[in-house]
Amino acid sequence: MAAKLKKGDKVVVLTGKDKGKQGEITQVLPKDGKAVVEGLNMAIRHQRQSQAQQGGRMPKAMPMDLSNLAIVDGNGKASRVGFRLEDGKKVRYAKTTGEAI
Repeated sequence: MAAKLKKGDKVVVLTGKDKGKQGEITQVLPKDGKAVVEGLNMAIRHQRQSQAQQGGRMPKAMPMDLSNLAIVDGNGKASRVGFRLEDGKKVRYAKTTGEAI
């Protein structure tokens, strides 16, 4: 099945502690059905000091479920994603505006 949300998409969070916040997808984990959104769902992780990097408590964006994310359409609102054929190619489009993503 084709992916509705991909790396680089601008999304809005629908539920959870970051509800209403927007960000860009940095990584998609299709096997787990999750995605990492830049700057959202942050957790503190302890990191050992290395030659290149200082150790300590580092904030890290954790994966969130794809069902809690919606793509942002041209109007800046949450939208569902649909698929249609344009010139023999399968393209994603925002269902609220009808424009291709």
